[in-house]
Amino acid sequence: MKPTRRGAEVREFLLDSIPVHPNDVVAQACERFGITRQAVSRHMKALSEEGLVSAEGRTSQRSYKLVTLNSKIFTAPLVELKEDRFWRQEVGPFLAGVRDNVLQIWQYGFTEMVNNAIDHSGGTKVTVTVETTAATTTVWITDDGVGIFRKIQAELGLEDERHAILELAKGKLTTDPTRHTGEGIFFTSRMFDDYVILSGGVYFSHKTGEEEDWILERERPGEGTTVVMSLRNRSDRTVKQIFEKYTASPKDFGFNRTIVPVRLAKHGAEQLVSRSQAKRLLARFERFKVVILDFAGIDEIGQAFADEIFRVYSLQHPEVRIVHTNAGPEVKRSIKRAKTGGAVLPFNRMDN
Repeated sequence: MKPTRRGAEVREFLLDSIPVHPNDVVAQACERFGITRQAVSRHMKALSEEGLVSAEGRTSQRSYKLVTLNSKIFTAPLVELKEDRFWRQEVGPFLAGVRDNVLQIWQYGFTEMVNNAIDHSGGTKVTVTVETTAATTTVWITDDGVGIFRKIQAELGLEDERHAILELAKGKLTTDPTRHTGEGIFFTSRMFDDYVILSGGVYFSHKTGEEEDWILERERPGEGTTVVMSLRNRSDRTVKQIFEKYTASPKDFGFNRTIVPVRLAKHGAEQLVSRSQAKRLLARFERFKVVILDFAGIDEIGQAFADEIFRVYSLQHPEVRIVHTNAGPEVKRSIKRAKTGGAVLPFNRMDN
């Protein structure tokens, strides 16, 4: 029996929400639509009977997940591979049926990541795995090359792989500036719901809706590079929206505004206290007009660290506007003191 229009809305909500709320999706739907658990359970049962959803556990602790409907693996040699042809002849047709804006995001992200493997990995082949569910599509792109973070670390003379991730998070990073702008990974990571790079001993993760990026250590360091991208099939996001978000003003057309998670400048449990740490964070800021420093997860910073960023660098580079966000009281106090040349201000005189 075909569901009513409202019933269809409930089922779409359930399908889109399961990846994010596998354990409490029923409660989420009850609150969203103002209906009973029994009503939501009937919709969930229908989705299960259609083979779109599976459930585990007892009623009170039930967890749901989307069922993989289609999957395919593509393998191609990197020598003389053309990413646009690979997309057009192999992967693109597999995604036929999704919204036009979603297909455009996939085309952009896929061709950018495969081109990176062709031009930078030093590998011999690339393997692409595509999986679709009733609500999402996920793509894995794996090459057998040197590893993206190790390559960046070596060519830019960075201390370790984590510094490579910090630079990637800023954007405009490339080891081949004559042929690349360094924008592909930055924008691709912002277009998808979930974006992950696994390479060497660490991995980089970005979730849409969270400005904060993550660096996590892998239990078993791996060779090559794997990029994982996931996007809802009914997403309203567009390529144009993402590009416009990172321009400093409507009159600008270039990529000149970036958001940098400050926590990426940390090593383990160390505190951000020194000028050398600040200088590492400040590298390449002059390529942007506006840099937003996201202090989420940072409770305090040292005065030398704050002074180097908010007084010394700002005096040397007045063309770069540095803005802070998600700063707690102690961080705000250090920033304010740096901006005023070292004067200690009471909390009630601090601005935002």
